[in-house]
Amino acid sequence: MKHGCKKPRGCLMIEHRLIERAVDLMRKEKERLAGGGEIDPIAIDTLADFIRTYADRTHHGKEEDILFEHLEKRDLSKSERQLMEELIEEHKLGRKLTKQLVEAKKRVVEASNSLSEVMDAMQRLIDFYPKHIEKEDDHFFPDTERHFSSKELDAMVEQFYAFDRGMIHEKYKEVVDSFT
Repeated sequence: MKHGCKKPRGCLMIEHRLIERAVDLMRKEKERLAGGGEIDPIAIDTLADFIRTYADRTHHGKEEDILFEHLEKRDLSKSERQLMEELIEEHKLGRKLTKQLVEAKKRVVEASNSLSEVMDAMQRLIDFYPKHIEKEDDHFFPDTERHFSSKELDAMVEQFYAFDRGMIHEKYKEVVDSFT
């Protein structure tokens, strides 16, 4: 195998470790704000962009567009299917929470709202991601991997890498489009 991970869950779990680091940065930024620091719109925007682009579009994109799509065609147990549906709903919640953070930051910068709304939005994301990651790492990934042959798992890893190669183009097309 020419890539850094041998199985889809390995790829996704490596991404989880980076997401956890970003959540820790968000926790530290929230603590700084709670200690009387002024809002740093660039830090908030950078963290929100990371969550939107990496955690949601790239990471959750691989889960939803590749892993879950393959699993939909398998004979999942009722509990596996229910857990997959829960994860999809949690992904939607993560998107909603990130949007709330961005909107709250905008209102603080415009001086039409208090910093507490930003800190509340940050806290909801800080609370959300570790539980979501644990559910996937400890339960969903190991339990559903058995539905695939070794060859199918290898092919899925290749799909993940192909997906990642397209992400930079998608990201920067959106950047350019935002200026037009």
